[in-house]
Parts: sequence; structure tokens; C-alpha cells
Amino acid sequence: MSAAEDRPADQGKRAEPELRPTPVLLQGQDYFVRAPGTPLDFQERMYQAGLVEEEPGDPVPCVLVLSRATDMEMNELSLALAEHDVRMVRIDADRCLDLPLTVHADTPLIEFHRWLLRPVLIWRRHFDMTAVPVEPATVYGAYVREQWHAVGNWLTTRDDWDQVNTGPSGGVLDRLTQLQGAASVGLRVPRTSVTTMPGRSRPGGAQCIVKTAGHHMLEPEPGSLRGLFPQQLDIRRTGGDAREPAPVLVQQYLDADEELRVFVVGERAIGFRVNKLDPAQLWVDPESVVVEPVDVPGDLAERLLRLCERWQLDVAGFDLLRVGGEWVFLEVNVNCDWRWFEQRADSKDVSGAVHDWVRSRFDELAESAAVGEWGSW
Repeated sequence: MSAAEDRPADQGKRAEPELRPTPVLLQGQDYFVRAPGTPLDFQERMYQAGLVEEEPGDPVPCVLVLSRATDMEMNELSLALAEHDVRMVRIDADRCLDLPLTVHADTPLIEFHRWLLRPVLIWRRHFDMTAVPVEPATVYGAYVREQWHAVGNWLTTRDDWDQVNTGPSGGVLDRLTQLQGAASVGLRVPRTSVTTMPGRSRPGGAQCIVKTAGHHMLEPEPGSLRGLFPQQLDIRRTGGDAREPAPVLVQQYLDADEELRVFVVGERAIGFRVNKLDPAQLWVDPESVVVEPVDVPGDLAERLLRLCERWQLDVAGFDLLRVGGEWVFLEVNVNCDWRWFEQRADSKDVSGAVHDWVRSRFDELAESAAVGEWGSW
């Protein structure tokens, strides 16, 4: 008798899924967007089309970006760096299948398409495995994601080139670690619980907000993103003893006098005042949100710079509230996107600061590499 014949008839069959209540953060979330994988990177298009004259010789120093095709901040950076003859190349999660790539383990070199390159600065942003265009439930899909996950982490943490935001491994700095760090520099933080029973948690004793413990976007299929935005805690939906399938954050709601988004770029703090009526309005009704440039108070800027030093962040976006004369820390976004805030506020301050910082850091590193290493290759 074969092994298949020897086991019970129902063994090996997948159990029918139980009917479970919809998790609270998936209730009433209508936000959905498709992220196309069309490349818009200026340098990529120019080099692939053969419009750039190239001479054989030493490996070309470059900025290496790990992200996805729709990262418009990096598309802008590519154009800005091209104006200063700084090479930038992309490995995008949604376009990484069958990519002609060899990374040398014993020297800081990569072969990318037909080019031999020497990365001197690497920036990992939206390089999430959920964006890789494979079916993760298949052996093939699980295999591809696992390989890119391992190699992406290795690229991000290698010590023979420099990284933007070196602190969080893979660009991850969880919100609970953030809250602890913010409190340590004297910023107020909301009372917070981590729970699978949000209906029984009221940190602060009054009105509360339910938040995701992970990303604000869920990508169940590559290129199809759904929002997981903060929601008011509603006992009618959560129930007293109702359990969530995974922990969520329940956070004290604070009635704020002012909301700020502060971008820290190197040693600069660039602020925007954000006026909105609802925590999710930034995503679900962005045209109604009013954004204006604002000076960042010196004491607040000093604390944020201390946090960036602690977490080894070079470029980051902080969300803060002013409540009764105190600054309240909500979160820091390591993979921060700034173009939307600039467009709403008619400003280019953050883009200019980022482009200048990356180019300056690249020049410093490339010069050091040329003096110390070029001759040994």
C-alpha cells in the first residue's frame, strides 16, 4: 500500500477556512490604488537607449537604490544627479525578475546589465517583498521572494559601501521602538496599548485611535495596495471581548492645536503644517488637506536631530502634534515621501535638500574610494 493510500482520507487536505469577523482596520477602508511597474527613471531610460557615451575603464562609482518603479522621489533624484554626472542605478522590487545582476562578494563591485559599477552609497526605500510579481503561495513564488529578501538585506547592510539611514536594518524601525526613543529625548508620546482585544483597551481613559503595527499599506497582490489607516475606536465594531487575528495599536486620542510633518535631511529640519479633519484624510481625500511651510522651533528640531543620530537616520519624516504647548511624537517614517507635501505647499525645499545631501555624500565617498581602493582592482 502506498503512503498516500495508507493515510486517512481527509489527511493532507486543506481545512476549510473558518468564518471570522473582519479585522477592525479592514472595516470601512475603501482606499485602493494600483502601483504600475512602468519605469520612469531618467538615467535608466537614457542608458538603456544607448544615449549616453561610455568609455571602457575602471568601474563607475554609483548610487544604488532599492525601491519600486513608482518611487517618484527617486525618479526626481535620478534626474538631479544626472545633472552633476553622478550615476544612479535601480533595483526595483516590482521589476526584479530576470534582472541581469551579479554582486561580487569579495570586492565592492556589481555587474548590472552590461555595466561594471562600484556602489558607494545605497538607499533602500520601498523594496518590499510583497511587490515582487510572483504568487507567494506557490513554491516558485516563495523561492523568489526568499532569495530577494536575503540578498536585499545583505546589500543594505554590507560594510564596504555606505548606506542612507544605516540604523534600521532593511529600513524598518517599528513604532513601539520609536515611542520609547522619542520619550527618551523629552517628547511627549500618546498612551499606547498593543492588543488583540481593542474593545477592552482605552489607554488614557477616553477617546482612542486604532492603528496598524506595521505598514500603512497592505499589498495582498503585487501592485494592488489597500490602506490600513488610523480609525476611531468604535466599541460597536470591536466589541468588549472580540479578538483581532493579529495585534493592533490602540492609542490615546489627543485634541491637537497643530499638526506638523517635519523632514530631517542631514542636519536640516524642514517643516510643514498639516490641516486635516480626519486621521485618514491624508490618503482618502488628499485634495482637502491644507499644507503650508512652517519654521521648525529650535528646541523641537534639536530633539529630532538627536533622534536621528540615535537611530542613524539621514533622511526621515516625523509626524508630530502640538497639544497645550507640548510637542507630541506620533511616528517617524524612514521611507518618507516628500513630493506630495511639497506640491500641496508649493515648495521644493525637501527635494533640494535631499538632492544636495546625496550628491555631497556621494562626492565625499567616491573621492575616498578613488584614493583608497581604485588602484587595487
